[in-house]
Formats: sequence, C-alpha cells, structure tokens
Amino acid sequence: MNDIAIKLLLSCGTLFLAFNIAGFLTWVERKQSALMQDRIGANRASIFGFKALGLFHAIADFLKMLSKEEFIPQGANKFLFNLAPYLSFVFAIVAFAAIPIGDQLIIGSRVIDLQAAHLNIALIFIFAMMSMGVYGVILGGVSSNNNYAFLGSMRAAAQMIAYEITMGAAIMGIVMVYNTIDLQTLVRAQGVYLLGGWLPKWGVFLQPLSCILFLTAATAETKRTPFDLPEGESEIIGYFVEYSGMKFGMFFLSDLIETVLVAALMTTLFLGGWQVPYLHPDGFSFPWGGHLALANGPVVLLGVLAFFIKISFFIWFLMTVRWTFPRFRYDQLMNLGWKILLPASLVNIAVTAVIIILLK
Repeated sequence: MNDIAIKLLLSCGTLFLAFNIAGFLTWVERKQSALMQDRIGANRASIFGFKALGLFHAIADFLKMLSKEEFIPQGANKFLFNLAPYLSFVFAIVAFAAIPIGDQLIIGSRVIDLQAAHLNIALIFIFAMMSMGVYGVILGGVSSNNNYAFLGSMRAAAQMIAYEITMGAAIMGIVMVYNTIDLQTLVRAQGVYLLGGWLPKWGVFLQPLSCILFLTAATAETKRTPFDLPEGESEIIGYFVEYSGMKFGMFFLSDLIETVLVAALMTTLFLGGWQVPYLHPDGFSFPWGGHLALANGPVVLLGVLAFFIKISFFIWFLMTVRWTFPRFRYDQLMNLGWKILLPASLVNIAVTAVIIILLK
C-alpha cells in the first residue's frame, strides 16, 4: 500500500468517525437531557420489537428527513438555497482532516502518522474551514426570500464573527507557549513533564484562562444553547426556517459535527491530545521510578483510545451546558463576546508574553 492510499484511508476513516459520532449525538442528546430532567427519553422506535435503548430513533429521523418533501419558497434563489446547507456541512466536516488522533504507527519500515492531513499550518486550516461555514448560514437566510430568515442569518453572522475573533485571540497564548501551529507537533510538546515529572505540560495547566475563553467562544460558534439565537425556534425565527427534509437535517447535523470538532480541538490544545499521562514511546515511565515496557502498537492504540475518551468528556460537558443554561438575550450575547471575552483574551496574550520574556 503506497502513501497516497494510506492517506486516503486515513481521510475516509477520520471523516467516517466524525460523521457517525455526530449522528450518534442525536441519541446522546435525547438520553442525556432525559436523565437530567428525570425522564425516560427516546424509547419508542423499534425494529422487530427491539428498542435498543432508543438508538433506532436516529435511524427513524434519518428516514423521515429523506422522505419528507423538500420545499423551495417562491422567489428564492434556487441555486444558493440548495447550496447553503452543503457549505455548512462540508466545511464543518473537512476541518477534521487536520486533527491528529494518534502518534506515529510503525509497521515494519513504514511510519504512518495518524493524521489525515499533516499540515504545518493545521490550526490555521481548521479556523479557515470553521470561518467558511458562515457562508452557508448567510446564504441560507438571504436566498430564502424571507425577511425573518434574512434577519436570522444576520444574527448568526454577527455572532459567529464576534466569537471567532475571540477564539483566535484565545489560542494565541497556546501558540506562544508551544511555538507552533502544527497540531501534531503541539500535541508532542505536551508530552513533557513539569514539577519533577509529575505534571504533564498540558495546555489546561499552562493556559487555564485561554482554555475557559476558547471553550466559551467555541460553544457560541456551534450555535447551541445558551448561544442558539440564530436558530432558537421557540421565540426567534432562525435562518433555516424555509428548509425542510434532508437540507434541514444537514444544517442540524452541521451543529453536531461542530460540537465534535470543538471537543477534538479542546482535547488537542488543552488536554494533550492523544497523550496519556506517563506514557512514552517505549511504554509507561512513572515519576516514582517504575517502568512498563510496551511495543509501538499498544502505545499508539492507548493514545487513540485516550483521545476519544477525552473527546467524550468534552461532548458530555457541552451537552450538560446545553441543557442547563437558558438562552442569552442578543445584547447579552454580543456584550459577552465583545466586552468581556475579547478583552480577556487580549489580556491573556499580554500576560503570557510577559511571562515568556521573564522566563527567558
């Protein structure tokens, strides 16, 4: 198998995992909200009498969206109207190509980097893809020939731009500390240990304020509660009000894919990515002197498993936030982004720069 085939296989595998995790979240969201609200949750859909804890509801939703009539409003720009959900969906899922899910896997003389696209500007690539998603949101509202949808798309664009700036400023502290925007290099840099080998050099320990700011801004970027003003159906008409069928489903699934992407970014930037505490390329080395030798395969497998466990934690946290806090008013949303989060991220950059200079 040549290098092109391996990269193609990694790309397909990464996108397959991202897509299916996002689809699985439709069940997770139902069940977690039911648990928090003391309900049973989805448990009706069944196949031959088997309900599988409500897992078949995701299949039922998919079939319903495929079979539902797709309506294009009169006067709408058909080309842009049909293009908008694809833009939101494609750019959200393509960003996963630059996420490293594991260390180098060595098979014979071949070294396989478990990253679909090993870019030395991976962080910029991901932010570029996330920024392009705003075009799908804007076009969805503008092309619908609906004034309410147009207002919803303007709300969404203003919100996403405000919080993308904060996201970019929040991670500058991480970039300054590790001196790289290559995510695989950044993850490996977090494998160093401080305090006599006890504390891993993870971003959450070196940049705690940056972690909080990035998580808050990234949650707003996904347009989910308490930042779901662009699509709050109960009292605000959203940008996809004219969409039905699978095109509506693509907008909905894009938000869940972005949730997984945020969890992957938080894991990569602040929790060491695929790093496992005290696990080195040759096995476990503990600060009290013990050592457990492991081959490359088990080491890489443990790293991949750790990566997905960390992602699962952040997904759980984001779902908990989604079902705990009420929706912000729009003025509160913009004040938080422009007057609190952005200044705090700039202060974090200045403080980080001073500390780095003093340490040198």
